[in-house]
Amino acid sequence: MKKLQELHGAKSMVGDATAIRLSDLAYERVLESLFERKVPVGAFISQNELSAIVGVPVAPLRDALRVLEAEGILTIHPRSGIQFVRPGMELTRSTYQFRSIVERAAIRVFAEEGDESLMNALEIRHSRLVRQLERNGIGPEQLLETDALELELHAEIIKALRNPLIDSAYRRMHNYLRLLRLERKVTVPILVRTLKEHLDILEACSTRDPDAAEKALIAHFQAAVQRNLGLV
Repeated sequence: MKKLQELHGAKSMVGDATAIRLSDLAYERVLESLFERKVPVGAFISQNELSAIVGVPVAPLRDALRVLEAEGILTIHPRSGIQFVRPGMELTRSTYQFRSIVERAAIRVFAEEGDESLMNALEIRHSRLVRQLERNGIGPEQLLETDALELELHAEIIKALRNPLIDSAYRRMHNYLRLLRLERKVTVPILVRTLKEHLDILEACSTRDPDAAEKALIAHFQAAVQRNLGLV
């Protein structure tokens, strides 16, 4: 009897682990579908339709949807469907307010203590990409590198605080940032301007000037808000 109970407990644990893995998979696939435009921004869709799109059963999908609702990515309407958020002024304001509060503290630490070789490597990649964009225009590789540099620079700034709670919150915030960019206008001048703002930040950090680094970061965020709202 005891062995049967242990076996049942082991099976239960395996089942729970599988459910957890499937819900995590569903979470990632819902976001992937949104960011890859398989699900339109602001879409209203049933759970069954979404289950078919992401290739995950409805039960673990429900668990993922509850998490995504708590994170503000979507709203669950019982017996009706799923409403994905549409980026707008309020989401833009909230996202950049959060980024400003956290990164203004982080950039000062990064400027004073950040790894110089890392800063130099990021500067080289930014400068190389600026030249590519000005010479050849926008292609898939340039867009991928732009996104990679955006993520890497700001992730390294946040890492300077050495705070796992902030790291976790910032990763969730990055989903909002990607959501905002789904409807962003992309042109060579806009991308070049963004990269040069990054270079201003890196230059200030390389000279170990936290005041200048914070000033450059604030200017970058102010310009980014205007870009996301289509004001420039």
